This record gives sequence, C-alpha cells and structure tokens, in this order.
Amino acid sequence: MSALRRIVMIRHGQTVGNSHDRYHGAADVPLSDSGRAQMRAAARHLTQEVFDLVVASPLRRSWEGAALVAGHVPVRLMPEFREIHFGRWEGMTAEEIQAADPVLFQDWKARTPSFEYPGGEPRADFRARIRQGLAQLEQSGAQAVLLVIHKGVIRAIAEQLLGAPLQDDAPALGAAVALSRDASGRWFLGRHGSDPPALEQRAGA
Repeated sequence: MSALRRIVMIRHGQTVGNSHDRYHGAADVPLSDSGRAQMRAAARHLTQEVFDLVVASPLRRSWEGAALVAGHVPVRLMPEFREIHFGRWEGMTAEEIQAADPVLFQDWKARTPSFEYPGGEPRADFRARIRQGLAQLEQSGAQAVLLVIHKGVIRAIAEQLLGAPLQDDAPALGAAVALSRDASGRWFLGRHGSDPPALEQRAGA
C-alpha cells in the first residue's frame, strides 16, 4: 500500500465567467475578485493542516486558487485533473442548455448511462485520466495531499475512491471535501476517523 493517507480537495472559487451558473470545463477563465476572496478564506480554514504535496490543474482558475491557498508552497500542475470538456455546452447556463438541447438535457439530469456531452470529452476518457492522476498521487510518496481543482474532478475522485457519489451539487465553490484512508486501505469522508461524515465544509466556517 502507498503512503497516501489523506486527500483534501477544494473546489476553485468563483470565476470571471460566473462558475456558479455557467459550465466552464476546458475554458480557461480566471478567478474573479470574489473567487480570490473564497480562496483566501479556504487558506485560513487550513492553517492547522500540513500537506506534503499541493496540486492544481493547468487551468488558471485551479492553479491561481492553489497559489492563494498554498502560500509559498510549490504547486504541482497535473493535466490529468483538468475539468471535463463540455463540448458545445461550454460557457452555457443550465437554462441555455435546456433550450438548445432539451432531450440531451433530460438525459444529463437523469444520469442516463449512455449520456455524453455533445462534442465534448467522452466520460470514459475523463474517468480514465482521473485514475491516471490518482495513480501518480499514490506513487508520489506523499502522505497528505491538497488538491485545488474542479467540481467534476472532485466528484470523480470521490466516487472512484469511495465507491459512491457525493450528494447532488457538492462541493460548492470554495468548499472542501476531505478523504482519509484507514489501515485496511479503505477511503472514507472526513479528515479523521472520528469526524462526522459531512461531505463538505464551507471555507472559513
């Protein structure tokens, strides 16, 4: 078994492109002023945490957020943890998607197994590169890792390690999901074995 025992994942903050209601996957949008404030709040929430490795994706909203949270600690960029490409839905709101592609929109919301983002990255490819990224973390020698990444990536990592999805819409912008590993190798939600099974903690809470 690898040394990895703890993964804390923070979703990047609000972007100039309004990440709270627009779907930005491959689009390289920067953090807004409020997004940077969310990341500084996340940093304050982690003052008692010690990490061997801080990771971000190559997308600006991710590495900019990681730099704000990590301070002077170097940030490793991992392309495996980019957000999924939403294809022709890039930059659209849910309302715009529903108007443009009502049938696909319903399949998406119903989590139809065959659903794919129109013109986007195949979901099987997305899951495969997330597995590749996790394998790199396992091989890094780090015991505790901080990831400042994207909602879809956080959800994919959590589902792969826990074997079950997070609750709908988790995590919020600037919120954290913590995973820990017990002696048997099983992953669970929470920073410590005695933690309540909360799915996320608001930054600054």
